[in-house]
Amino acid sequence: MQQKKYGIRDFYFWKITVSLALASFFIFAAMYVVQPLLPVFVDDFGVSVNTSSYALSLTIFGLSVGLILLGFFSDRIGRTMFIKFSMIGSVIPFFIMSLTDSFTIILLLRFVQGFALAGLPASSIAYLSEEMDRRSLGVATALYISSNALGGMAGRVLTGYIADHYSWQHAFYFFAFIGLVIGMLVILLLPKSRYFEPSNVSFKKDMEGFFFHLKNPAMVLVIIVGIVLQLSFTGIWTYLPFHLQSEPFSLSLETISYTYFAYALGVIGSPLAGWLSGNFGLDKVRTIGIIVLSIGALLTFSQSIFVIIIGLCILCLGFFTAHSLTATAVGERATHHKGSATSLYLVAYYIGVTLGSSAISPLWEIGGWNAVVALSGLLPVTYLWFLNVMTKRVRKKAKEEVGNQHHSL
Repeated sequence: MQQKKYGIRDFYFWKITVSLALASFFIFAAMYVVQPLLPVFVDDFGVSVNTSSYALSLTIFGLSVGLILLGFFSDRIGRTMFIKFSMIGSVIPFFIMSLTDSFTIILLLRFVQGFALAGLPASSIAYLSEEMDRRSLGVATALYISSNALGGMAGRVLTGYIADHYSWQHAFYFFAFIGLVIGMLVILLLPKSRYFEPSNVSFKKDMEGFFFHLKNPAMVLVIIVGIVLQLSFTGIWTYLPFHLQSEPFSLSLETISYTYFAYALGVIGSPLAGWLSGNFGLDKVRTIGIIVLSIGALLTFSQSIFVIIIGLCILCLGFFTAHSLTATAVGERATHHKGSATSLYLVAYYIGVTLGSSAISPLWEIGGWNAVVALSGLLPVTYLWFLNVMTKRVRKKAKEEVGNQHHSL
């Protein structure tokens, strides 16, 4: 007799949900923990702003590699072992990085850490969808995704505070300890999969499914939205500490870290976007989200710290609205290989993080904050215009092809 899937009234529903929420909180805190530390690395190790930014971009690169490889093995070996691997593999580098005086070793360990971090996002959503009943899945997924935003915010805020009062090494030790505690809880609480069925599809077939979507122009146009959104969003947040430490602000690292509380708007933005899109349509709400993101970015041109903070809050609201709906659009437009489409969007999304942290550093070197803001503010709305034009062309071409087929018949 087949066992019943977990529902919201079941004790094991909450064991799984709380375990994954805690794991998600730590994994996303660990991912972005270095963002407020980039100016500190410049001073302590004597590296350039561009080299300092690799502490984030190499982590994201490792994560992207891990999403593909660990996602493949997760479909064949199981879910929970990769979630637990993610916790253990992301804690150990924190201890080693705290002991080294070589920035090269820190960069290498951040890449390794990024690869380990991928175990959670590569397995968690599939694990939830397999173990939870359909009526309760939305609650579990929403709590998991909210923990992403909370973890990212806490990682940035706490790191800035600890590094300003003590040192960046103390910040890493702190997160290593937090990771150990959460890791032990996850290992003890997370139940084994009951409904996991190993895939027998070859890696080649998986890759064919992955690249299947790259042959679809309409899908590619939507996936690129993820790159554009993250490039603009990460660009602002990566170079913000450098900007606010300089004149006329001269803010401390602790004070700068408090600006990351703007991420709280992300917790509101995602569910709000889902509700609005159900009432007004996905494309309309996503368009508004992209425009709001650009407005928020452009407000940070201001010399008033109050206006900059308002701009950052608007930026976060627009970004998380547009991002959540773009991810939804990718899933809806994928007629085949839906899992591959989601993975492809995640990889594109994290490519945007890498570009926003390191690839635009020449802009910072040449034009400073104004150049970064100009790119971050204008690129999303420019691509939105391009997306609308090209989508109309793709749809027109598809209709013409259907018409030609009917005519030939």
